Amino acid sequence: KLQSLKLSWILKPPNRTFHGHPRLLSSDVFSQYESIRQGKQEIPKYFNFASDVLDKWSEIEKAGKRPSKPAFWWINGKGEEVKWSFEELGLLSRKVANVLTKECGLQKGDRLILILPRIPEWWLVKVACMRAGIVVIPGTSQLSAKDILYRLQASKATCIITTDKQAPAVDSVASQCQLLKTRIMVSKGSREGWLNFTELYQSQSADHSCIKTRLHDPMVIFFTSGTTGSPKMAQHSQGSLGFRPLLSERYWLDFTPSDIIWNTADTGWILTSVASFFDPWVFGSCVFIHNLPQTESAVILNTLCRFPIDALVGAPTLFRMLVQNDLSKYKFMKLKYCMSGGEPLNPEVMEQWKSQTGVDIHEVYGQTETGIICSVFKGMKLKPGSMGKAAPLYDVQIIDKNANILPPGQPGEIAVRSKPIRPLGFFSEYLDNPKKTAETERGDFYVTGDRGTMDEEGYFQFIGRGDDIIISSGYRIGPFEVESALMEHPAVVETAVVSSPDPLRGEVVKAFVVLSPTFSSTDLKSLTRDLQDHVKKTTAPYKYPRKVEFVKELPKTITGKIKRNELRNKEWGRI
Repeated sequence: KLQSLKLSWILKPPNRTFHGHPRLLSSDVFSQYESIRQGKQEIPKYFNFASDVLDKWSEIEKAGKRPSKPAFWWINGKGEEVKWSFEELGLLSRKVANVLTKECGLQKGDRLILILPRIPEWWLVKVACMRAGIVVIPGTSQLSAKDILYRLQASKATCIITTDKQAPAVDSVASQCQLLKTRIMVSKGSREGWLNFTELYQSQSADHSCIKTRLHDPMVIFFTSGTTGSPKMAQHSQGSLGFRPLLSERYWLDFTPSDIIWNTADTGWILTSVASFFDPWVFGSCVFIHNLPQTESAVILNTLCRFPIDALVGAPTLFRMLVQNDLSKYKFMKLKYCMSGGEPLNPEVMEQWKSQTGVDIHEVYGQTETGIICSVFKGMKLKPGSMGKAAPLYDVQIIDKNANILPPGQPGEIAVRSKPIRPLGFFSEYLDNPKKTAETERGDFYVTGDRGTMDEEGYFQFIGRGDDIIISSGYRIGPFEVESALMEHPAVVETAVVSSPDPLRGEVVKAFVVLSPTFSSTDLKSLTRDLQDHVKKTTAPYKYPRKVEFVKELPKTITGKIKRNELRNKEWGRI
């Protein structure tokens, strides 16, 4: 009853404006949940994304009520191409579900680690796991043997699916994983101790009945990116990832069945699950994928020119890389919407992209544990340096150390109200780690660990991770504002700012800088002074980097986030 009473407020809190367009089809999947969004009907107890969303779109497709565009479109840049309708996606994923249940003996609740690059099999396996009630654990193809061992032991997974490239790493640690029973390899070849994925699923029947799952049944486990300590297992449910976009209006993806979205994130990152799976398919849109063995500017830009892609989603690193090119040489076929997430994007990069392409970059902010927390919706006024307003279902506030809500403009911790009702969209828990789960709560809020501010209009601005804040001579300095100032200088391609020990001030600002090739032969002492003066003129003088180190590249997580903790630890002699 409490959930029902609170539902309409949660879905449409006061003073929130949506910018979605009218429903295209009265029979589309998104529209079928309108009564729940309006608070006229309770949230269902049972839900399965495969049967309740993907199969529904297949029915709409068969009835001729969806544009004749694929649901999934994959290329590898070498001439190979795969296009699936929702009907074909359903047929193939049922065959894979039979492989997992009949050939491998997996049952509802069993855990499967999925380490595949951007290839079609990743999407088939993920849908198949939902059909069978198997909990899937995505991992990037860049994982080492040590990483794989940690994930197998921590998750107690009984099955792993990967490529022939990763198979030797798995074999090197398999003897230490007693619960691992089945190894499946996506490859044209064979390997002792491994089942061949293609051979298995091609011979399977497409007759499979989707298992009935509750809204809060576990569906996906993500290992957090590990920017602060060892990766934790954040468990998501059918509801938190699959049902949430059905309730969230058209907040960060305002799409239709005619739209094509390309997200360049790695398959091990939650952004791929959100932007290349759940959210676009809720709207019946087409998910476009390029294999991208390496992320190269020319490949990205040429793909946007050759294919009718409506929306591009990527990490800030992608856009920082793209603006280093002469974008006037490229004419995009259809691009009209760009989104950046993972960490803040510097305003100067957004301005360069806009001036050269005519397309705005909309920022989204979220975490593995919560999905999208804030976003710049379509039609919303863009504010440089802002990551938008609170996403539907979330009451986002800036709080102090005692969980008191701070007034606009005052810096504090970014938090989401989690009591009395835990929002749909939140992770269930950190598996086997109740202490860490409890540490995310403060009063009535889930604390993100990030610091920021909110203005009078409800726009949020990121300051930095709580442990990234630099306190120098009593001044509190956020690294992002210093990095943004440095990025405005033409010599700087990328930068990371951390604290560095100082006998007089306790700590000072230090900048690690990746130089543009055109400045590689410049006198570094002179350039250091130039950069310091530039920051003094751009922001408050006390924030300027008293130390500058030029590096070839910055350390990053597998998801592209800069590992400031590694740089900071090195500065403080902890590495």
